[in-house]
Amino acid sequence: MTQPKVDIFTDGACSGNPGPGGWGAILRYGKHEKEISGGEAGTTNNRMEIMAAIEALRSLTKASDVTIHTDSRYLMDGATKWLERWKSNGWRTADKKPVKNDDLWRALEDAAAPHRVAWRWVKGHSDHVENGRADALARAAIETVR
Repeated sequence: MTQPKVDIFTDGACSGNPGPGGWGAILRYGKHEKEISGGEAGTTNNRMEIMAAIEALRSLTKASDVTIHTDSRYLMDGATKWLERWKSNGWRTADKKPVKNDDLWRALEDAAAPHRVAWRWVKGHSDHVENGRADALARAAIETVR
């Protein structure tokens, strides 16, 4: 059975780092789109980048072929290059320090589990329409937690 193909465009933002933050995501399935966003009063930009992906994946109602488009190398590299190594090292980095944001990396792994996820990096603030929209959602969400 063919799984639905979903494109997700994510972004995170913070006013101060740490400070109030927001995340935004656009989910696209065929001609259908859904925008979601949220915020936290005291957080970091990196946490908001990860939250955008987590919440977008959690909002899917069935297993899907997902492509996540992000301007965050931290998010993409964490998910595609570092996560397995962190897990095998007991959630420690190569220099034996605790992994930052391990709670969110674990949640991202859980949220991604039902899906086939591919990652695409897009250059931020470069007139990529959906990235600009996700950024606007994230920035608006900051205002809800100030």
